[in-house]
Amino acid sequence: MRTPFKRALAGLILATTIVMAQAPAMAAEKTTFRVAWSIYAGWMPWGYASDSGIMKKWADKYGITVDIVQINDYVESINQYTAGAFDGCVMTNMDALTIPAAGGLDSTGLIAGDFSDGNDGLVLKGGESVAEVKGRNVNLVELSVSHYLLARALDSVGLSERDVRVVNTSDADIVSAFVSPDVTATVTWNPQLSEVAKAEGATLVFDSSKIPGEIIDLMVVNTETLKDNPKLGKALVGAWYEILGLMRDTGPKGTEVLTAMATASGTDLAGFKSQLATTRMFYTPAEAVAFATSPDLVKSMDLVRNFSFDHGLLGEGSTSVDAVGIAFPGGATLGDTGNVKLRFDADHMKAAADGKL
Repeated sequence: MRTPFKRALAGLILATTIVMAQAPAMAAEKTTFRVAWSIYAGWMPWGYASDSGIMKKWADKYGITVDIVQINDYVESINQYTAGAFDGCVMTNMDALTIPAAGGLDSTGLIAGDFSDGNDGLVLKGGESVAEVKGRNVNLVELSVSHYLLARALDSVGLSERDVRVVNTSDADIVSAFVSPDVTATVTWNPQLSEVAKAEGATLVFDSSKIPGEIIDLMVVNTETLKDNPKLGKALVGAWYEILGLMRDTGPKGTEVLTAMATASGTDLAGFKSQLATTRMFYTPAEAVAFATSPDLVKSMDLVRNFSFDHGLLGEGSTSVDAVGIAFPGGATLGDTGNVKLRFDADHMKAAADGKL
């Protein structure tokens, strides 16, 4: 589950200061690495990688050690990664842009794991269409992917955020808030989304399947660390696709793996499968490569960066949407090419697709 997006200015300044101070130390060959993850349907393979020994197997192959560390607070895991406590961390594309990249840390999207395909949605009481949200308060986690989805939903019917009032609500309180009579609109993600959609008079009027490929779940790693330690990328990618192969197994092994992930995420097998049904997993490296090299990714990130700039998320004092550069496979870029801080990589996934890991 992706927990609230919270931005504490002092914390970001501290994180950025630490990154700048540690940058020379990180740019060196080493053999021990730490990667952070948090609970969400598309990220459960990382917990299994640690528990099953598959991560150790791939790390041993390359003569390194990779510790997979679960962090309960999603945003805190990103902040710790930005501060240099971790070499990699799972996060959405928007958070990768607005936290480490905007904070000055050059980061690489090593693995495009999935995109939300219905896991995020706008629910109304007493309304059957997006247009009926006009004039309402909308409860959501402010400045999160939920906020982004609301903006995209409004745009789809010619409305803007000026036509609603955003009420910042933690993900832990979304369900209880929505069942109260005075809350009639909310945006959230699964598993909360499935709960609020069951409320009396509730209708799901817009979800992330309407904006495919825009809310992306990534494994992000420090670019300099990856450059100086290519074995880290190979080990992470190798472990990831071995586990996704097991998840696709239709026999007892597949059931065993999915059940373990379900239990670890706090649900049962049926519940976990229902979450995966609205998560467009790239089960093969070839699928992930096709996604990462598609021009559609550039279009999606252009939408994301514009939302981020409009909401003041591209860094202190940013005066242009081009403040932070984004690089894509094949040489395409967005923003300042002299300040590229977020990179989408397809080389490691392609090596997996070609059987060259």
